[in-house]
Amino acid sequence: MTAPKLLGLSGSLRAESFNSKLIREAARLFGNCSFAEADLRFSLYDGDEEAATGVPANVQAVERQIAEADAVVIATTEYNKGPSGVLKNALDWISRCEGNCWADKPVAVMSAAAGRAGGERAQLILRSFMVPFRPRILQGPEIHVANCSTQFDDQGQLTGEIYVKELGQLMQQLRAEIDR
Repeated sequence: MTAPKLLGLSGSLRAESFNSKLIREAARLFGNCSFAEADLRFSLYDGDEEAATGVPANVQAVERQIAEADAVVIATTEYNKGPSGVLKNALDWISRCEGNCWADKPVAVMSAAAGRAGGERAQLILRSFMVPFRPRILQGPEIHVANCSTQFDDQGQLTGEIYVKELGQLMQQLRAEIDR
């Protein structure tokens, strides 16, 4: 049997992003899979740009990755009580592609943030951003990694037992959702 294709979207572009580490941990705990991380380094959405040159090739490439994935894992940081502009911009650009690559796609949403709520507000808003796309967003367990700078070891693995346990459960549910 072919390993499922899992795609990760991180709402942070930093090289040492905790949200990028979180999607990699999700893939590790998911188990046997083909995992890729989407590159969300898109220009800011501009309708004039789209009208003049169409949807950029890098946006179309990520849209294809989503369409071809069996499931998607999205992690967002929390900036000013909401998801990052990087992630919102990516969703806006991807929505301009033909069709709906998200329709009925199993999606797990999670967050890692410096604050004590672990990005809970950002994750709630991100879930609302996804509604028009009609994916199958898993409802839990909710993963909000608080004080994220203290939650990963030098190899980028989660150290908090509860986070590892719950992320593992979420990935088991995502695997089951693929098979549904």
